Amino acid sequence: MSALGSTVNQTWYMTQRQLVAILRQPVFVVITLVQPVIWLFLFGSLFKKVVELPGFGGGSYLDYLVPGVVVMSAVSSNMWAGMGTLEEIERGTLNRFLITPVSRAALMNANVVQQGLSTALQSVIIVLLGKAGGAHYPGGITGLLVLIVASVLLGTVFGAFSNALGMLVRQRESIIGINTFLLLPLTFLSSAFMASALMPGWMRHVAAFNPVNWALIAGRSAMAADPDWGDVLSRGGGLLALAAVAVALSTRTFRSYQKSV
Repeated sequence: MSALGSTVNQTWYMTQRQLVAILRQPVFVVITLVQPVIWLFLFGSLFKKVVELPGFGGGSYLDYLVPGVVVMSAVSSNMWAGMGTLEEIERGTLNRFLITPVSRAALMNANVVQQGLSTALQSVIIVLLGKAGGAHYPGGITGLLVLIVASVLLGTVFGAFSNALGMLVRQRESIIGINTFLLLPLTFLSSAFMASALMPGWMRHVAAFNPVNWALIAGRSAMAADPDWGDVLSRGGGLLALAAVAVALSTRTFRSYQKSV
């Protein structure tokens, strides 16, 4: 078997290990859906009349909100991936794996793959809840698949960066502080809850460089009745490149950690 095939197999084995741990605590999955449900139905009811503002574009606010909730859920859940890495370090599990022949890339990337699968499942549930609440998806299955892939890529970016952060700081308080500091700016400097046309000019310029907004543009463009595939490919390509950089950085910090133990 080639080195690449061996790494893929080992990554999947390590991912299964983490998935089993989640399945043993199904209440955790339910808890992670509480915030998205609040965003979807509380915000959806509270701000449903904003679509009447000139420049918003009309339509149903719930239709607009579903992609925002999917993307923000991917961000908020994956930002804490580094906490799991810290737990593995503190329990000594990670160090025990270091004396095995398992690939170092597999050790680090299994967490990212597990988070990606969890993000995809969470995204599907949010889409179904939105549909039950009356949301419409003119782009059909293709548009929804693009939205889910965009959310997984965005989750990979933040999950891998969170893992790298966990390896570098090795303190829960630092991860909590950094995540808390970043979450609100990432949310409100994007079109998650408000149309870009209604943002101040400086916010629109900042949002253009915000990967959260890239995922939103890609998802909403694909979900439209007349999709703009140029936006989908450009923003999706940007997310894919950023995810590759984040995973490479995560693997590099892991190798640095390995040398320190």
